[in-house]
Amino acid sequence: MRIEPVPALVGHVAVPGDKSISHRAVLVGSICEDKTLISGFGRSADTEATLTAVRALGVEIEEQDVDTLTVHGVGLRGLSAPAQALDCGNAGTLMRLLSGILAGQDGRFELVGDESLSARPMERVAEPLRRMGAQIETTDGHAPLVVEGALLTAIDYELPVASAQIKSAVLLAGLLADGETTVVEPLPTRDHTERLLERAGAAITRRPQSVSVRGAERLALGEIEIPGDFSSAAPLLVAAAIVPGSALTVHGVGLNPRRTGLVDVLERMGARVAVYNRRSIGGEPAGDIEMRSSELVGTTVSATEVPTLVDELPLFAVAACHAHGDSLVRGAAELRLKETDRIDAVAEELRRLGGHIRATADGFRIRGVPARLRGGIFDTRGDHRLAMLGAVAGVSSREGVELRGAEAVETSFPGFFHLLEQVKKGLDG
Repeated sequence: MRIEPVPALVGHVAVPGDKSISHRAVLVGSICEDKTLISGFGRSADTEATLTAVRALGVEIEEQDVDTLTVHGVGLRGLSAPAQALDCGNAGTLMRLLSGILAGQDGRFELVGDESLSARPMERVAEPLRRMGAQIETTDGHAPLVVEGALLTAIDYELPVASAQIKSAVLLAGLLADGETTVVEPLPTRDHTERLLERAGAAITRRPQSVSVRGAERLALGEIEIPGDFSSAAPLLVAAAIVPGSALTVHGVGLNPRRTGLVDVLERMGARVAVYNRRSIGGEPAGDIEMRSSELVGTTVSATEVPTLVDELPLFAVAACHAHGDSLVRGAAELRLKETDRIDAVAEELRRLGGHIRATADGFRIRGVPARLRGGIFDTRGDHRLAMLGAVAGVSSREGVELRGAEAVETSFPGFFHLLEQVKKGLDG
């Protein structure tokens, strides 16, 4: 796919529902006592995998519209073991969170994934679930994963790395355990699971560095509306920040402070950001974000900030390439364990386009030049975040970008290129 440079990005858009919350709403809805109506569901290859897996476990799901569905819950321990393996596709969130739920079910469950997911670490989620009493086998620390449900016992668990997925798996297993389960975090991570479980009636205790859940008897969500996905809005916002003359507003987007670190970092760099119409959507803070282009200056992203913008660090890298001065990312070694090694991949691909960026063991060093990147060939390596990064680099380049593997956006944001065209066409009207 050819991504041509644009003079500016202008317009008002909305993005699909948050992928992280969409996964969680379906999974929690499946173990509720009654039906759950979900609106604003973010449909993508990853969330489709969650629908397919939950149906295979005996849960009925009605799809009223592309973003509206009803999950007919079967209760906390009502999931049925299918004869076939549960295919999680490329969805790490699904595999890890579902492991927590299945740890307390009756039966034997096998979870498999695609080549990318099968390369990601799974022992880190298996270990705490074993401590709770579940029988879990990994394949040399990776998928395929076999879970045999058991009677679970509550534990106190200190996360070895800041991971919302591991935290969520342990909390979901804690619903099915005897006693109170506590997870201690080295750094605060996204708290969508805690918010959803509170709405569903679970006994959740939240502290600055930890969260606890008591074993539950029943859950009921009722209705849940999902805000727009900040990670889907982020490529458009960064493009608007670095393409001169741009003015772009994304409406109804989630503004959970544990997800929006990119906004704080861009503001520190001098970006002109405004948030309007703040409100709650489905128990999550939300609002409308306006981004106008501006001259940016380099900055440092510290390890303590990384969990709040871990998915957006590739986009920070391209913004930093356009800024005055040097930028540095520290404490982001987890990027090496994503769909690709996002540290090496981002550095190599942006260098090919003319960026002055160097990979480090746990992040990037970037020497910004306040001018458009040259452009060239950008290989997404099958990674949806890299596909969106390449598109941002393309619209902000001098010569355009040949984006190889653009279809990777299907993983999280199938309509991304259509929306990008809309804000480019906004110049015509």
